[in-house]
Amino acid sequence: MPFRRKTTPERIVIHDQTAFQNMARAGEVVARILDDLCTHVQPGMTTRDLDSIVEEHIAHYKVKSATIGYRGYRHASCISVNHVICHGVPGAKVLRQGDILNIDVTIIRDGWFGDSSRMYAVGRPSIKARRLLKAAHKALFAGLAQVQPGNTFGDIGHAIEKYAVSQRMSSVRSFCGHGIGRAFHMPPEVTHFGRPGTGPVLQEGMIFTVEPMINLGRPDARLLADGWTAVTRDRTLSAQFEHTVGVTRDGCQIFTLSPGNRFFPTNFTID
Repeated sequence: MPFRRKTTPERIVIHDQTAFQNMARAGEVVARILDDLCTHVQPGMTTRDLDSIVEEHIAHYKVKSATIGYRGYRHASCISVNHVICHGVPGAKVLRQGDILNIDVTIIRDGWFGDSSRMYAVGRPSIKARRLLKAAHKALFAGLAQVQPGNTFGDIGHAIEKYAVSQRMSSVRSFCGHGIGRAFHMPPEVTHFGRPGTGPVLQEGMIFTVEPMINLGRPDARLLADGWTAVTRDRTLSAQFEHTVGVTRDGCQIFTLSPGNRFFPTNFTID
């Protein structure tokens, strides 16, 4: 779950191997929940229906929702459809053929937070939407390729934005990834833009999310009156993929890999 950028000094926690094991267990649960949703994203479903299914699965796996009650939020997921960038509030919105949507779920397992989001497609989306989904997915992994000791957070953001721009798209700057572990949001801020060699240096043991939000148009966001939902200012489509990762001795461990290899929409072919 992304959060709005701040400018506070950062003290980044360095985690041990036991923490990595606990984060892997939490990440597996949230990834299974997101896998389970694939068959439920259908025309006629409302975003409230999908959120109810998330709650049912959270209960099934005997974990807790991290978002219900968080700063007054009342839902087990954020569901962001089409031009919604992030933090879409589940409600009466009915899914229609061609819609694309991000579902963001965070759970707590034995005191450790598992956080991931991915895109889903309702039927076969437009050519532009399919291009966006592919670009957002590749932008995430361009950033993850920079996660290794000795690189910087600026390297991650630069790789993401560079790829987005190469596709004539943009990377949202108003929201960012974050440190996570036994707390939901903690340092560092993980921006999805940046200059190479800038920002804190990555060290083995750091744990954080990388979750670029890629827009077809400009990167500008607007917050709606509900205080949560962020939309593209120019009303163009937006897409986001998120993994929680830990820095290892020679790269990174992805804690939220899809057990069913369903992280990317599989009900259509990217041309």
